[in-house]
Amino acid sequence: MALLAMDMKKHKMQFSYKRRKQGLLHFLKLKYCVLLCLGCFANFADATNQSVDNQFLNLSIEELMNVKVTTVSRTPQKLNEVASAIFVITQDDIRRSGATSIPDALRMAPGVQVERVGTDKWSIGIRGFNGIYANKLQVLMDGRSVYSPIFSGVLWEQQDTMMEDIERIEVIRGPAATSWGSNSVNGVINIITKKAADTQGTLFTAGGGSFEHGFIGARYGGTINQETPFRVYAKGFTRGHTQALSGENANDQWHSARGGFRIDHRRGIDQLTLQGDFFSNFNGSTLDYDARYLSRNNPTGEMRGHNEGGDIRFRWDRTFSERSSLMLQAYYDRTLSQIQPLGKFDAESFDIDMQYRFPLFDRHQLTWGANYRLYHNKVFDTNLYTFSPREQTNHVAGTFIRDDITLIPDRLLFTLGSRFEHNDFTGMEIQPNARLMWTPNHENSVWLAVSRAVRTPSRGENDGKIDITPFLPPAIGSALSGLPFPLSATLFGNHRYNSEKLIAYELGYRHQFSPQASIDIAGFINDYSQLRDVSFGALSLSTGLPLQLLQPVAINNHGSALTYGVEASADLKPKENWRLQASYSFLNIDFSSNNLLSRYDPSGKGAEKVAPQHQLSVRSNYDFSERLQLNLWMRYTSNIALYNIPSYVTMDAKLAYKPTKNTELFVVGQNLFSQNHRESVAEFLPIIPVYIPRGVYAGVQWRF
Repeated sequence: MALLAMDMKKHKMQFSYKRRKQGLLHFLKLKYCVLLCLGCFANFADATNQSVDNQFLNLSIEELMNVKVTTVSRTPQKLNEVASAIFVITQDDIRRSGATSIPDALRMAPGVQVERVGTDKWSIGIRGFNGIYANKLQVLMDGRSVYSPIFSGVLWEQQDTMMEDIERIEVIRGPAATSWGSNSVNGVINIITKKAADTQGTLFTAGGGSFEHGFIGARYGGTINQETPFRVYAKGFTRGHTQALSGENANDQWHSARGGFRIDHRRGIDQLTLQGDFFSNFNGSTLDYDARYLSRNNPTGEMRGHNEGGDIRFRWDRTFSERSSLMLQAYYDRTLSQIQPLGKFDAESFDIDMQYRFPLFDRHQLTWGANYRLYHNKVFDTNLYTFSPREQTNHVAGTFIRDDITLIPDRLLFTLGSRFEHNDFTGMEIQPNARLMWTPNHENSVWLAVSRAVRTPSRGENDGKIDITPFLPPAIGSALSGLPFPLSATLFGNHRYNSEKLIAYELGYRHQFSPQASIDIAGFINDYSQLRDVSFGALSLSTGLPLQLLQPVAINNHGSALTYGVEASADLKPKENWRLQASYSFLNIDFSSNNLLSRYDPSGKGAEKVAPQHQLSVRSNYDFSERLQLNLWMRYTSNIALYNIPSYVTMDAKLAYKPTKNTELFVVGQNLFSQNHRESVAEFLPIIPVYIPRGVYAGVQWRF
């Protein structure tokens, strides 16, 4: 094994972009060597020993339920005392899953729809209305919002960090607007990284395989003085292309580099944090040739893009007592994106956030906060879209207050709060929330909630003019193919476009069967109003040559929807070295709109058919010994009718072996049950749909 480690060290730097094919061959050979050695060592494994590093597998289910979370109320709460549908993805979950990206890790959470659109693109939503630009989901990195007001959504290819540096991902299903403001409609995802003190020493990881062509990451943690730990990291990867439905290469290879730092300083009751990141991505896709006859402006061929940017965050925490604290956070980020031949934009934002928590009398715990965000962006005109004005600065300011009222100590807690927020598009928005948590005994807890949340307009919906001819579905294109002149359809923004509104009703139940088994169930009914839909204007003939039929399309707020569903997760430890986790979610959406195009919009009528109704996940984490682990993860997703995507079952597997205390060798298989399968399409980008391939990769990790 020592010789094997030396061989891996010899080849670990051979994954540059120019030599990735040669490096891939080396790693594939290495993969089989690793498997052979694992098989030999497995015969000598001790099935009763547990790794001291696998903290969460060593914890009982009861201890896991007492892990504290912060996203729901923005203050620490035990997981089993939270009056909300929340799921926590731990670092141990991420490591055992073999996930190489944050979107892949999010598949573990019930009620979260994660569908891969291409190598670098995902559709991610909670409780429906899914899409590349899912506009009702708030995403945070250490409390820093990465939601873009340009198009109302998250560019997931830009959201990354070292997976080993993530402490946990807290996923809230359902509205959390009182705590996190507008656009926290269907849920909030908060990716929380480790403190610098928890990442001391050196970590190095590298590997590669069939789809994960090559990856490398390094981190070093040290101290400036006893009160000031720090870390720096850098990572990069190259991922292969997917396959078009026609069998051709989709040309969506993805190359990425990222680095960053974190410095923590504690002095008395104060904790200071300074953190920053920078990134650069190069990616691509193939434009849909089937759409070109619909528009003279639709470009064809390969689409290549790059984006780069960075952020810096400062946070100050002062803890007066267990029930009283003050927090102040400010951050700045900048992103430049260019996709040829579609266009480019330049965006920057500044955000400052404060919060004060204090007790009032014996039964009240008050939390008050305020937030201001400035968002400046410049969108460069293309044949596909124009923005007027091209450059704009928008402001959002708000305040919130929440009161946790203890009606019966340790038994009944009532929470009442609201956020008052002003934005440049729709003015003042009020988003109240009421929650009740009943804990009759240690084994059972019941909670219910009523909430109001809004999704504010994007710049595209307000100021944009978009040629949507390439996006028209085939059914409409076929119907219009007999027209005497080519059709040009243009979507016009609406300055009177209002916020989309939600009234949500939720009910949840948690039961602790024993220290080794628990279940968590949540049900919901969501009543949406003023949802986005579109309507046709009068058809006209162009005045210039070549002659065209002009079809204006207007954005409106005439849609409404009623959704309901249930989500359940179960946790079981049959043995000390074996943990099983399962989750299931059901979703039904009824959308109402009289407009034809709305049925093809995932935020509109198409929402009925764009989200899978059923999802099932089962994970098995088994430690043969303190050195050898086998982790299996099976998933089922029902069909997506709008895109004619059939249901599928797949499985990921990770086999990990530690020949020494500081070295881990691993082999990971992804999407193992079939050579490839379909998951989603790019609903607002004219790119070809693809198959998601099976993948196998191997790697090594050193800690010292």
